[in-house]
Parts: sequence; structure tokens; C-alpha cells
Amino acid sequence: MDIYSYPIASLAGDPGSLEPFRDRVVLVVNVASKCGLTPQYAGLEELQKTYGDRGFSVLGFPCNQFMGQEPGSAEEIETFCSTTYGVTFPMFEKIEVNGDDRHPIYSELVPVLDAEGYSGDIRWNFEKFLVAPDGSVTRFAPQVTPEDPALVGAIEAALN
Repeated sequence: MDIYSYPIASLAGDPGSLEPFRDRVVLVVNVASKCGLTPQYAGLEELQKTYGDRGFSVLGFPCNQFMGQEPGSAEEIETFCSTTYGVTFPMFEKIEVNGDDRHPIYSELVPVLDAEGYSGDIRWNFEKFLVAPDGSVTRFAPQVTPEDPALVGAIEAALN
């Protein structure tokens, strides 16, 4: 799996890729500002603060494909995330995670099975993919919170 080489702009619109994160443990999350799961931003930021200096990063990918729950512009998303949740982890341009226009990063990720044996289309906002530097991926359902022991344990195992 190589999610690192695909072009993706930052939320600010700067062109780039995930290449700077290749040697880190990353948690790829499709995010939304107007979802019942939006408070997960606080837990994601806590993970960033706890493990960021150990080679870990949350990577946020805004997506408006689930009941229009991320309608904002890049500027509105950035303001909401920083003022409401103090988000410091990298955020990228708004993308599609399902369908014909699915971003290639997500095309690489969706075949991975989660703990319940689900693979395929992203089910909702805040679905999570933990990617280790060796390319191994662990998938977590949207309802799995950032504080969940299974997620925290997987992060810690990947960092060791």
C-alpha cells in the first residue's frame, strides 16, 4: 500500500502529498463539522498531543458525502476546527471518500477489513485507518472513539 505518493492539497490549498508522513504512524480520518460524531475532534487532538512527539500524526480529510455534514469552505473548516477543538494536526482539502470520484488515498484504504470483518465503502464520518510505516493498516468503525482502548493499543503497538 502506498498512500503517500498521491497528490493532495493541504486545507490551505498548498499542493503536496502524504510523503512527509511516510515514516510515521498515521491515523487517517474522514471528518465533518456538523455530525453527531464531530466531538471526536477533541479526542483526535488529544491523540496528536499524546503521541505526536513519538512519530504519530492524525491526518484529517474533510468530506461532505454524508448528509452534507461538511458544507463549509476550507477557511470555515479551519476556523471551526481550531477555535472549537484546538486542532493542530494536519488537515487536507475536502475530498470524496466513496463513489466514482473517491480520492486515490481512500481507494487504497477501503479494501481493509475492520474488527467486525467489514470492508468497502466508508460508512460515515470519522471512520479511521491506522497506517504503520511498514504499510500495515488497521481499520476502525466511525463509532470507535479516539479514546477506545483498541485504537489506543493499536497506536502504541505501531509506535513500538
